[in-house]
Amino acid sequence: MRNIKLLIEYDGTNFSGWQEQRIKTSRGVSQYAPTIQACLREAIHKITGEWVVVYGASRTDAGVHALGQVANFRTYSKLPAERLVPALNYYLPREIVVRSAGKVHEEFHAQFHATSKVYRYTILNDPVPRAINRNFYYHFHCPLDVERMKEAAQHLLGRHDFRAFCVEAHNKENTARTIKSFEILESSPPEADVAGHYPLSASGGSMDSKTKRYIHFFIEADGFLHKMIRGIVGTLLLVGSGKMGLVEFKGVVEARDRSLAGPTVPAKGLCLLKVNYEGNGTWPG
Repeated sequence: MRNIKLLIEYDGTNFSGWQEQRIKTSRGVSQYAPTIQACLREAIHKITGEWVVVYGASRTDAGVHALGQVANFRTYSKLPAERLVPALNYYLPREIVVRSAGKVHEEFHAQFHATSKVYRYTILNDPVPRAINRNFYYHFHCPLDVERMKEAAQHLLGRHDFRAFCVEAHNKENTARTIKSFEILESSPPEADVAGHYPLSASGGSMDSKTKRYIHFFIEADGFLHKMIRGIVGTLLLVGSGKMGLVEFKGVVEARDRSLAGPTVPAKGLCLLKVNYEGNGTWPG
């Protein structure tokens, strides 16, 4: 049996997230919701004849996108890994694309062996929304002080209890995570980009105006709680718009109280950029 690793890109707009799940229709009938994991399982079944378990590195929520999701599955199929890419993409919906496939160590697990994940949240800070790329950013029309948000974000670096920013955390749940880096960068709206894809890094520098710009929040951590990034960004927006002070923001981090933090911003601005592993993802080498 071979263990196959996949690198996947997807537009999560019309999906109920990564995780395969059942929902009940208005008639009370149980059926599978449209998810990334379910689509991959079905495509693999059509190619190999096997119903496999597809392990994803990150269980992205409904509406969240990915440029660098990683998954793995085990198969008895002898089809060369390089031929899996065009075969899978033939059967997958156009919103999901497998970028690469390769054989990895039999013990490799996309989720459990990840050392860190990198996400980006994108905001269009403009009085007027835009038609193009509307499913890939959150429109925030009020002026934002990016420098204040950068200063506040420094309080998030390192290991902290992030209970204040997550949703539905159980009392016994371990809500401590380590944020390795947090950058806030600005860029002009890419007029020529009509596909909804942004570069992995954005050029910095101040804009001519406090609005009419994209603001990108890049965050790398050893793990994330449910809707943690969206809660952090929502709270930083309070800081950037002058509704929360820097000392108050630090107090929110320390208080571990969700009621003190800002709102959870919409999923559509969030994108999984990269999943990091030891040994370039060939664990254990």
